[in-house]
Amino acid sequence: MTTLVAAVRRYPLVALTVVVGVVGLALNWTSASAVVPWLLSGYSLVVAAREAVSMIRRLFRKEFGLDVLAVTAIIATVLVGEFWASIVIVLMLTGGEALEDFAAGRAQRELKALLSRVPQIAHIFDDSGELVDVPVTDVTVGERLVVRPSEIVPVDAVLVSVATVVDESSLTGESMPVDKVAGDLLLSGSVNGPEAVTVTAAALASESQYQRIVQLVSEAAASKPALVRLADRYAAPFTFVSVALAGIAWWLSGDPTRFAEVLVVATPCPLLIAAPVAFMAGMSSASAHGVVIKNAGTLEVLARAKTVVFDKTGTLTSGTPEVVAIRPEGERSEEALLTLVAAAEQYSSHVLAASLVAEAQNRGYTLPTVADAREVATHGVQARIGSEVVTVGKPAFVAQQASDLVRLELSSGEAAVYVAVGDQFAGAIILRDAVREEAPKMLRDLRALGVQKTLMVTGDIEQTAQKVAEDLNLSEVHAECLPEDKVRIVHSITPGPVVMVGDGVNDAPVLAAANVGIAMGAKGSTAASESADIVILVDDLYRVVDAVSVSKRTVFIALQSIWMGIGISVALMLVAMTGALPAIVGAGLQEVVDLVTILNSLRALKLGSRAR
Repeated sequence: MTTLVAAVRRYPLVALTVVVGVVGLALNWTSASAVVPWLLSGYSLVVAAREAVSMIRRLFRKEFGLDVLAVTAIIATVLVGEFWASIVIVLMLTGGEALEDFAAGRAQRELKALLSRVPQIAHIFDDSGELVDVPVTDVTVGERLVVRPSEIVPVDAVLVSVATVVDESSLTGESMPVDKVAGDLLLSGSVNGPEAVTVTAAALASESQYQRIVQLVSEAAASKPALVRLADRYAAPFTFVSVALAGIAWWLSGDPTRFAEVLVVATPCPLLIAAPVAFMAGMSSASAHGVVIKNAGTLEVLARAKTVVFDKTGTLTSGTPEVVAIRPEGERSEEALLTLVAAAEQYSSHVLAASLVAEAQNRGYTLPTVADAREVATHGVQARIGSEVVTVGKPAFVAQQASDLVRLELSSGEAAVYVAVGDQFAGAIILRDAVREEAPKMLRDLRALGVQKTLMVTGDIEQTAQKVAEDLNLSEVHAECLPEDKVRIVHSITPGPVVMVGDGVNDAPVLAAANVGIAMGAKGSTAASESADIVILVDDLYRVVDAVSVSKRTVFIALQSIWMGIGISVALMLVAMTGALPAIVGAGLQEVVDLVTILNSLRALKLGSRAR
């Protein structure tokens, strides 16, 4: 009952139309039946006048819609005495807004679910050590918080407790829980595991990951797809054809009723709701799979993409160096050298340290105990392991201990970590930023989707960029580019539309300059995400293919729905021209056509799962 009252309050004109229709039916079986034509016709003309005023205002804004047909059909049916057909057309007109709200609400289910999960309360320790609840907006960086079991992490925070398990599916679309240990970053919006944990706030609520995503989604929900404007342009020729067919039917039959019967089935006012519903559904489907499309019009442009441009580091490559060779000196084995290095590097904050430790762990090596360690910033680390002093780092730093150090000849894109044990050179380990595992398949599938050219623009050196481009069979490569160079190159590229994929701060200008900018937001910068049209929330380059695939299917479904509705309407008009379709029946059939096309548009909700 509460739902019904809310619906009546939200759509009073729909409710009033239903009431007028019910009263008309009731009076039709009484001695007052003569009042029915006046009641229904008068009410229909009032609604037609209201719609006519609205239509004229839109015409002054140079917006031509199909509601001109609906107004004409209402007037025509009233004039020829088909007042029941008039009330059905009025119901279709007034119900259009309600139907659009329902369909769009269904399409935005994933977006609304994300917005509804915005954290509101945080549990912090006050000055006396007591746990108190405060608005999440009051949390400051460095404050200690408690996140209870199965609770949403309110702000980006560093884990203080030993370990926990979090659910990041609302952020990334990945269903598997993620293990976290002390020192790891917990993103706001992720859901804590079965035990309460203590964390330290690492960012304000307004700067946290979840709030940034919410902002992106809000922009997406408010956008108007470009294809809707394209669909609106069908209104003028469709109106001309409809009126022409109605006029021909009147002329051939000599019966003005035939004119009204034809126009009744040519009133698809809610029909072009199908286009925005399809776009909203496609955006919702993409967001559920870790791809946030900030502007619905982006979908139409992306569907026509012919060129895709990539940054290198962190985009085509993982951004995390991998061990490619271990070069021990003397009698020492590869395992012995790597275990010494990994043990020492546990105490280093250098970007290469984590890769070295991970390599030893992946090989199943047991690391020796470190008695003492110190890091020399930007140079390396020195550790006491057993009775030996192990020095790891840059060649100049290691050479201070081992004068016999031999520098290696490195290939493009490689880096080396040198090692000394005591005062003897013990060898080196070579690392390289490897191409992402999913990159080759991603490029093949983009070409299968109609992308004609794939390029790389990067600030890295020519030799390194060429090696990656050759490995991936890219069409062109532009290396050693400044941000302004990237913008100039993207502007000059043909054929278009041009899509740019990047992740760094220096990619922000070119992401904004491209026809469609796609930011790898999982590890990328805030600047890149803010300037891009699409943000990929998962560290998976293949989601670029998902985005293109969803856009193509969404545009296809939108156009399919438009032409389906127009095609069926024209067919019904041709039948109505013969006199075989009474006005009341035609009005009901047109409502069914509108509903069918909108339901067809909602198929775009399933595109995310099909894209993978």
